[in-house]
Amino acid sequence: MSPGERDGGNLEALRLLAGALQTAGYRFTTVSPESHRRYLQRRAHRAGANLRDIFGWSLSFAPEDLSSDIRSLAEEAGALTTSGGKLRSRVRFSTLGDSVYLHSAYPTLEPASVFFGPDTYRFISLIQRELAARPAVRRVVDIGCGSGAGGLEAIRALRAMGQFARLEMTDVNPRALEYATVNARLAGVEDAELRQADLFAGLSPGADLIIANPPYLMDRELRAYRHGGGSLGAGLSQRIVSEGVPMLAPGGRLVLYTGSVIVGGEDLLLASLRPMLERDRLEFRYAELDPDVFAEELDQPGYEGAERIAVVSLVVEAPTEGR
Repeated sequence: MSPGERDGGNLEALRLLAGALQTAGYRFTTVSPESHRRYLQRRAHRAGANLRDIFGWSLSFAPEDLSSDIRSLAEEAGALTTSGGKLRSRVRFSTLGDSVYLHSAYPTLEPASVFFGPDTYRFISLIQRELAARPAVRRVVDIGCGSGAGGLEAIRALRAMGQFARLEMTDVNPRALEYATVNARLAGVEDAELRQADLFAGLSPGADLIIANPPYLMDRELRAYRHGGGSLGAGLSQRIVSEGVPMLAPGGRLVLYTGSVIVGGEDLLLASLRPMLERDRLEFRYAELDPDVFAEELDQPGYEGAERIAVVSLVVEAPTEGR
């Protein structure tokens, strides 16, 4: 994908801005939207703003709150907007280990928003555990890549183990691909291949590792980073499994991090996937990673019968040749 200048400003300026933040010792862990909202309620009347306030908490700030060099980079990147005599960043930066990731500012209300948050951190932990158990991987495919954090951290983990794999990332959202381009440059993964596509469209089979962290909620506004589609938000997760397994190389793995609605004590996603997995005699591991997330969503229409939303993982292994 060729770098663009849509809504995120100049991509190289964004990379330089991220680099300047790293040099300044910037660190920020992005929390859930509800925790973010509560923090802002307490923070609203404090004067002044630091780098974390501006590029993490998405607070408005006075021009003098930001050093001239960083402000110049942000302006060149088109990352600042003005309201009521104050400035505000249109983008946000999160850190994970020694990596910094560009994504959308809070609140992520626009349909093209690029999300990064607690699910991202848990997703990457899952990937790292899988790679530590079996690191022999030559081709990684990150489906619905968003910021690109999953695929990029997979490549970084493999390189740390002496493995050099090819990375392909797809997303339907052009802004996500722009931000993933910046993040790939920041991570030093210059050879990442990015494609605007609906899941696996245009990809060739033979992936050693397919990873995905799709949206799994029901969103009335159908925002791509939140809306999972299908029954109770499970549609994309179901498609990734059914369309992804045939894309695996012999012995390859599909690692899915997603959410599932629990109704009457039953995990609806597992119930929908198990018949296909067992019919094709596929080896798989399914685990509940967090029993209760996004509790506020249960107040939304459609969730009336739900007990809770759980975060789950599914690892599917393709048969090896000759099996």
